[in-house]
Amino acid sequence: MKIDVAAERKEILHRYKLLIKACKRRLEKGDKEKIRKAFEVAVEAHKEMRRKSGEPYIYHPIAVAQICAEEIGLGATGIVCALLHDTVEDTDLTLEDVKGLFGEKVSQIINGLTKISGVIDNTSSIQAENFRKVLLTMSEDVRVILIKLADRLHNMRTLEHMKRDKQMKIASETLFLYAPLAHRLGLNTIKTELEDLSLKYTDTDAFYEIAVKLKESEPERKRFIQKFIEPLKEILVEQGFSFKIFGRPKSIFSIYNKIKSKHVSFDEIYDLFAIRIVIDSPLDQEKSDCWKVYSIITDFYHPSPDRLRDWISTPKSNGYESLHTTVMGPEGKWVEVQIRTVRMDDLAENGYAAHWKYKESAADKESKLESWLHKIKEMLENPDPNALEFIDDFKLNLFSDELFAFTPKGDMKTLPIGATALDFAFEIHTKVGEHCIGAKVNHKLVPLSYEIKSGDQIEILTSNKQTPKDDWLKYVITAKAKSKIKSNLKEQRKKVAGDGREILEKKFYKNKLDFTLQNVNDFCNYLKLPSSLELFYRAALGNVDVKEIKAFIKFKESPPVKAHKKSEASKLEQLVTNARGSTNMLVIGDDMQKLDYKLSPCCNPIPGDDVFGFITVSEGIKIHRVNCPNAIKLLSNYAYRVVKAKWTNDQLISFLAGIKITGTDELGIVNNITKVISNENNVNMRAINFDTEDGMFEGTVMVYVHDTKHLSHLIDKLTKVKGVKHVERIDEK
Repeated sequence: MKIDVAAERKEILHRYKLLIKACKRRLEKGDKEKIRKAFEVAVEAHKEMRRKSGEPYIYHPIAVAQICAEEIGLGATGIVCALLHDTVEDTDLTLEDVKGLFGEKVSQIINGLTKISGVIDNTSSIQAENFRKVLLTMSEDVRVILIKLADRLHNMRTLEHMKRDKQMKIASETLFLYAPLAHRLGLNTIKTELEDLSLKYTDTDAFYEIAVKLKESEPERKRFIQKFIEPLKEILVEQGFSFKIFGRPKSIFSIYNKIKSKHVSFDEIYDLFAIRIVIDSPLDQEKSDCWKVYSIITDFYHPSPDRLRDWISTPKSNGYESLHTTVMGPEGKWVEVQIRTVRMDDLAENGYAAHWKYKESAADKESKLESWLHKIKEMLENPDPNALEFIDDFKLNLFSDELFAFTPKGDMKTLPIGATALDFAFEIHTKVGEHCIGAKVNHKLVPLSYEIKSGDQIEILTSNKQTPKDDWLKYVITAKAKSKIKSNLKEQRKKVAGDGREILEKKFYKNKLDFTLQNVNDFCNYLKLPSSLELFYRAALGNVDVKEIKAFIKFKESPPVKAHKKSEASKLEQLVTNARGSTNMLVIGDDMQKLDYKLSPCCNPIPGDDVFGFITVSEGIKIHRVNCPNAIKLLSNYAYRVVKAKWTNDQLISFLAGIKITGTDELGIVNNITKVISNENNVNMRAINFDTEDGMFEGTVMVYVHDTKHLSHLIDKLTKVKGVKHVERIDEK
């Protein structure tokens, strides 16, 4: 096919003129020249390149710059960067060249964009690391991500030229990361288009089915909207309001989501649209005017009391301001009505970039954006090897709706719905979170896991002796709290392991074994432990005894001859060892698979106990101790539902166990007992109960331990307490 170079050149200039027209309003002196220079550099750099569609490549950077100017509202620097965004990566132009031609700021943004280009590619861990880079760069200059969103939007608009597998990959990434980011930055229009375009490729049939039905029901919808709007218009005009009132259809993607999540058909969705009233109101009267309009609507149509959302008094953290109510309209249909001003509407549709038009109120919103970016930075500065987990946490917070809670002094904190008192503590400060022992919500004492409700006033109670526990991870949902708890637990583990190293070194020398790296690693392998850190950690807990060291020395002196393959025990042992590396500490069944299971509360098994699995009707596999009170009944009556189960040597997790202590009632004995328990490494008490009679005492203590060895170690220490006669393990009552 012959290329008409003259026609293409003419088209390129035409598109450039449209770009200048789109950003004319915001250009200051000298800006036009900068943009022209960037345009010429980009044209020259990409001159030999073409897109998959066969078009000149330069169409793409111009289109991205057009989106930045028209739909996001970026200024000259943003547009220059958009025109040059692919040059450093795809052409001979270097970052140094860019810096020399356009200055430090432009080169910094282009560098950020180049770093991002590898995001969500190759393997998942590389993807996660790159994602971290994106956010770090973004937290330095938000324009990086705004230009990236414009780039992604244009790629989505021209996705039909790609191969099917590429389409699926790009569309899935868009839903995974770019749409939520657009949402978080308040770019509602872009978010909606990204979602709809993604759906077009990820579930083509559903997309077109909904699109066709929306088209078919349009006349009927228009009639209904007209009927709803007519009486309101008259009164609003009468009251002297300058306004626009119209029906906005829901996006295809949001209808698709509703059909999926609510398990309803298209015809059963009533809120296919919302009525939006946008009033032109001066800044100082915005709030009162919106409430006046609300009052007029609810005089006319009956509101649903639990469907009022006031984001004018407390805007969302992405800057969204609006008043939402749901009213009973004509024909007995519920209708959502959104009331906002021109300024609020612009912010809602075009996000933070729209702030530049509203300088008076920009400072406040700007600080909100800054604080959000600061949060991201904080999370990123805490490097966690599990970057994928980080993405999940971060995405969770991107998607979530928000609630507002207050400190005792009245400072407002924004948190995702589902956040707990412990999340709130970390939101105040990392140190407050780490030392948190409880909270008072509206002056009442609540546990760390208390789920916050919007409007709660929360006082966090702290103690210097408190440190994060493993089970805290179950009580938090914010990415910040999770990452801080994980890194603290890791530090605690390292500290304990440091003590364990010294303990093990002494034990090695006592048994005339050199404490060398080789011996430590061999001993690790012998005990089938994943790392020396785990070995030292167990040594500190008293979980590595002399018997094992002696057995290891014997093993080193005369390594056993490899057992015959048919040996059932070694085969089983091998399977058990191979199953290591999962977070599940149990392998189950003849083929010793790793399956999900629950620990039975009737006997509270812990690692080291002889156990079996029992297949229940409704709760999957439950693990019982072999000497459980219910074991005989289960084993004799339901033998066909019993499966083998065996613990593997995996990471240590805490399990609940009960101890019964009896002895003579001596002065301070309870204090001595609790001191022993709290001094024992990584043992936490959950409940304690003591009773005395006639000079004798009996007590039960519920503790969290790692396994039977850890428990035996604690029981040995308790028997040495003066006045204690007998200590035994009991089942939790």
